[in-house]
Amino acid sequence: MPGRLANVTTHSTEAEEDTVAIDITEMGPVDYMVVEFPGGRLNGKGLPLLVDLVDRGVIRILDLVFLRKLNDGSVVRMELSEGRRAQDETMKLFEGASSGIVDDGDIKAVSEVVEPGSLAGIIVYENRWAAPLATALRQGGAMLVAGGRIPVQAIIAALDAAEATAPSQMQA
Repeated sequence: MPGRLANVTTHSTEAEEDTVAIDITEMGPVDYMVVEFPGGRLNGKGLPLLVDLVDRGVIRILDLVFLRKLNDGSVVRMELSEGRRAQDETMKLFEGASSGIVDDGDIKAVSEVVEPGSLAGIIVYENRWAAPLATALRQGGAMLVAGGRIPVQAIIAALDAAEATAPSQMQA
């Protein structure tokens, strides 16, 4: 796909919604996160940090979707202007941050892992910090053939297990 352009709606912390042409050969890796808010409790502590990452150019938000899983198991897609957080100016910054990357199939998959009565946020973002490296690698003919994330809890468990099985460093 070298040279092909992708149109996406990007997030600007100036609350602008712009459809821009992005040369995908210069994009960084794109990741997603799904965050569950058990019992529908949002405290807003993460939003300023997300805004900071965007402001500093570390990430670019390509899509942001919120959903509520009702107690009967049905799922409702929420608009950012809904709910008690609608008056929060920080939340308003993300209105219109939607490219359509997250589709109904993604929402169905997320709804299967979210507990009833909870809210969930799905965020798709470009790792802009890695764009120069990714571009250079692609230009050199390299291809990303695998990727993944290791949850912090898994790293802690692995380190604890390694420490428990390591021979004692103490000498008599």
